[in-house]
Amino acid sequence: MSTAIVTGPPVPGSSLENDLRALGFEVRTASDTAETEALLAAVPADRRVAVVDARFVGHVHALRLGLTDPRFPLAAIPGAVTAQSAGRQALSRALAGEASAGGGTALAVDGLVTALDADVHHPELGSLVAAVPADPQARNEARQAVAAIDDEAVRLKSAVKSRDGFFTTFFISPYSRYLARWCARRGLTPNQVTTASLVTALIAASCAATGTRAGFVAAGVLLIASFVLDCTDGQLARYSLQYSTLGAWLDATFDRAKEYAYYAGLALGAARGGGHDDVWALALGAMVLQTCRHVVDFSFNEANHDATANTSPTAALSGRLDSVGWTVWVRRMIVLPIGERWALIAVLTAATTPRITFCVLLIGCAFAATYTTAGRVLRSLTRKAKRTDRAAQALADLADNGPLAELSARVLRRAAKGPAFLWAAGGTALLLLTAWIDGSGPALVVAAVGYVLISSGAVVKPLKGALDWLVPPLFRAAEYGTVLILAGKAGVNGALPAAFGLVAAVAYHHYDTVYRIRGDAGAPPAWLVRAIGGQEGRTLLVTVLAAVLTAAQFKVALTVLAVVVAGLVLVESIRFWVSAGAPAVHDEGEPA
Repeated sequence: MSTAIVTGPPVPGSSLENDLRALGFEVRTASDTAETEALLAAVPADRRVAVVDARFVGHVHALRLGLTDPRFPLAAIPGAVTAQSAGRQALSRALAGEASAGGGTALAVDGLVTALDADVHHPELGSLVAAVPADPQARNEARQAVAAIDDEAVRLKSAVKSRDGFFTTFFISPYSRYLARWCARRGLTPNQVTTASLVTALIAASCAATGTRAGFVAAGVLLIASFVLDCTDGQLARYSLQYSTLGAWLDATFDRAKEYAYYAGLALGAARGGGHDDVWALALGAMVLQTCRHVVDFSFNEANHDATANTSPTAALSGRLDSVGWTVWVRRMIVLPIGERWALIAVLTAATTPRITFCVLLIGCAFAATYTTAGRVLRSLTRKAKRTDRAAQALADLADNGPLAELSARVLRRAAKGPAFLWAAGGTALLLLTAWIDGSGPALVVAAVGYVLISSGAVVKPLKGALDWLVPPLFRAAEYGTVLILAGKAGVNGALPAAFGLVAAVAYHHYDTVYRIRGDAGAPPAWLVRAIGGQEGRTLLVTVLAAVLTAAQFKVALTVLAVVVAGLVLVESIRFWVSAGAPAVHDEGEPA
């Protein structure tokens, strides 16, 4: 149980101690700084501890936001500060300093926060009240301010992302927030809701796989139901501040698993339906395009995560457009975020055929990718930003180069000249054009060897150029696109589903890398990257297998490779995300 130390003379009529107990704190009282220090030292080091001014007046949710969020070692609101085990030493040092200055006097909690020599999180309270009144009149005014604002209404509103898509904001969140509250009051956790969302999406994929019109209609309805639950789990986490490392992993990966499993279900349904339509190439193409879109987003954001001089005329224009209300929603819709995308897929699944669904999805995603990438290229070219070492390392980790690229980079260290993204673009164009024109054969193997050399030239130097954030998505396009083209040209039944499985396994590895970097945990271990070959090693291996094996053997080889990669990546990923050292990442960024 967490411990709250209420310091200072008791205030008649105050509900502070009861409010803290309602939040799960064991309450202890201290009359002065010295007694507060003694009580703090008596609390076990692995417990959360809070120090609260007895004069505090405010909403219960303000205390909840300030004192119970598990993501931050140190957090504070006016009149209260809390420390988890990682922040206890900093709190103890600050309190010792206050005690030495005046151990027998009442502790000023806000002064204690100022004395902390570590980063302190200050949550955004909005209209919530959190104050330490100095006299009875101020206390009465603060209590009136508390009574004037509905604490629960603010809590419900804050459970919804401040920045979300049009469909989610107007068609899902108005009622999903109440579903989140219903779940909280019944003791359900965000992880349970996330799992329910995954199960619902898998049932939707199974319905789509039947190939019947009734199955397609049921699949569309269940896909929307899965998305409602997907919104609910995040709102439940924000409503009850239930953030966890396991929840971070589930939230980071299940969205992609649900969407790509649904693609597979649609492809199976098309093959089983009356027309026996083979749309596996379209399903794999949709997964490749969507994953590359996400890598563009991740790479650009990481490249500019802590860049200086982060302004440009393009960014200024974007800000002016956001000041016009309707343009905000139009711009959010045309990038086809997850809400709009899943609604589109659900409606098209129920009303049309899998082929039409995939064709419309590919067109929409291609337009969205062109729009967002073009805007980011313009921003990068017009802003004068200095990339940091952290950003360069993040891009290098996202590049996913293996031992072959490392070896080649040593040879090309002096020869590689020019922007890194041009090397990556040249290698990608060489590989994909050769695969498209000549298919499997010696020429493709030679091109793949050339790609290994050229791609290694892209990462010889730190990726600090204006457009070097394009290197990781170009590598994704090269690897995924090669697998798609070769499986399509194999002309044997089952090759494309095997390729779908391989790309899904590799894409999971790349998403896992992204969320580790976002949590400041670094890239996956080097042994894993080497074991699965790195992006250039896998690409070369696939081209060699396509050249030396028959079409039937190539299909089996793709299946085996998919199983091996998936097994290694999943075991390491699960080990990391359920470990104590994993970050409690909770994505509050743009909808994916």
